[in-house]
Amino acid sequence: MAVTQRMMKIQLNGKSHELSAVMPLSDFLASIGLGGKPVVVELNEEAVFSRDYPVTQIEDGSRVEIVVLAAGG
Repeated sequence: MAVTQRMMKIQLNGKSHELSAVMPLSDFLASIGLGGKPVVVELNEEAVFSRDYPVTQIEDGSRVEIVVLAAGG
């Protein structure tokens, strides 16, 4: 009998998003194409410094807000 893995649900910029497992914020950003890009992240209504991305875990039920910084001219 196959074991079905339950997907985790988080809120990403106000929309439901599924993840297969708990992961560091840095890995999550990379998985959505934002690794290494200038972003501001709020996790569960608290700002996260970029130096803390590798040690900050995204878990089931997390609320993540991401703003991509862009220079204009």
